[in-house]
Order: sequence, then C-alpha cells, then structure tokens
Amino acid sequence: MGEASLSLILSSKAAFARDIPSNVAAFYVHAKNAGTCSGSDLLQGGFHDTDDGPTSYGYCNRYMGDTGFYLKGPNKELVNMDIDCDGEQTSGDGRCGSSEDTQGQTAFQEEVSQYGISDLNAYIHPYVVLGNEGNYDPTFDPREHGVEPLSIVAVVCNGKLVYGIWGDTNGDDGKPLVGEASLATATACFGEEMNGDNGHDEKDVLYIAFSGKEAVPGDKAKWDAESYDEFEESIAELGDKLVAGLGKGMVSGFHSNATSARMRRFHV
Repeated sequence: MGEASLSLILSSKAAFARDIPSNVAAFYVHAKNAGTCSGSDLLQGGFHDTDDGPTSYGYCNRYMGDTGFYLKGPNKELVNMDIDCDGEQTSGDGRCGSSEDTQGQTAFQEEVSQYGISDLNAYIHPYVVLGNEGNYDPTFDPREHGVEPLSIVAVVCNGKLVYGIWGDTNGDDGKPLVGEASLATATACFGEEMNGDNGHDEKDVLYIAFSGKEAVPGDKAKWDAESYDEFEESIAELGDKLVAGLGKGMVSGFHSNATSARMRRFHV
C-alpha cells in the first residue's frame, strides 16, 4: 500500500465514522510499518487470513507488552475482514443469507446469555473473531494472554475507529484463520455492500484486543440493543478509555522523532 492510500485510510470520513485519536493513528502507522512481527513480540504465528493464502499472519503484542495484542501480517500487511454471521438470526436484513458456513451459535453464547439475550446477533453486535481452537495447528487462546471473552476490541478500518467485542472464535472449519468479524462490524467499516459472502480483501484492517477484566463492558453494555448504533454507543466510553492508553506509557520508546515525521507525512 502506498503512502497516499495509507493517508486516506487514516483521514477519510464516512457513515458510522468515529474520529481516530492521534495516538491511535500513530499506533496504526507503527503497527503497519514496523514489518513482520517476530521474536518475543509474536505470541503465535502460522495463520492464514484467506483459505488459500500463506500462513504469514499472527497475534502480535509489539508496542503493547502485556496490555493486549493485535493481528499482523507479513511486512507492511495487517489483515483483511471476512464476514462472520454466527449467532442469533431472528432479526436482520437478510444479507447473512449468502453465507455458506454460518453456525447457529457463537463461542460465547453461554457467557452472553447472562445479560438477557439468547446469543450475539451478527447484524447488531460488532463482534470480532479471535482465537483458533480447531483440529489443526497452530491454535491460539487469547485467554492465555489475559484477553477475556466479550471484551472490547478496537477496529481501525477505512478511516474509522469502530468499537467491537471479542465475540467468537475460529473453530474446526479446516484451517486456522484470522481476520474475521461480524456483519455489523463490516457494515460499520465498509458499508452495506458487505454480506455473508462478500468481505473486505485488502490487508489494511487493524484489530486491537485489550487484556484484563477491566476491558469487559459487562452489564454496562446494552446487549439487548435493537441496532448496531445503539450497542456501539453503549461501549464507546470504555473503548475511548482503553484506546487512550495506546502508545502512552504502555511501552517505552513508542513515541520518537521517526514517529513524528511519519505522522506529518501522512497528515495524521
């Protein structure tokens, strides 16, 4: 991706847009341009982000330490956004109908039921798929790194900051995949042309998961919301609090002269 394209991603405005704070924009630039994640920064690699793609994607905590992780591809790639339509299907506009691998429940159906709903709804809840627990290798459990089910996930996509939750896992469907989110997340990012069989192919989406029980909105979230807007608004305050820490004392040396120059170049 060229500098002009990156600038557009970080500065464009559209429907469902939430302003991207400067520290989050800087984190995006750092995460993307720092190259392939490796060594102690790489929690687990060896994943696909498409069925037929290379196993060059993984869970990275560079610049985050023990405060969470994000999904990272090789070189300057992040990951794409495939569509997950798992969960409760009694309401929606039918766009999930084109999905050929929809499951009737999410991985955290039991956990979310304590909040008075039968399951997450891919049309309403902006959930992100993290973790790989199928009959394949490698596998990855975010809980082993402090990330709790139904916790906040920040998604930087198409010039927008979207708050979602960790709501499902990549199960036993053949290959260990990363880069998947609910239809509600994809619609907020890329519009209503998204459907169960049509996601976003470019590897320019940043998913950031946060560790600790304080990242779980719990009963402060409006789980019984009737729209994406209503639910996302209910988790926005916690999302703002969590992203405010990105690059600010989390890891020493995050801010640098190189960072400032890069931010000026991309007008962030």
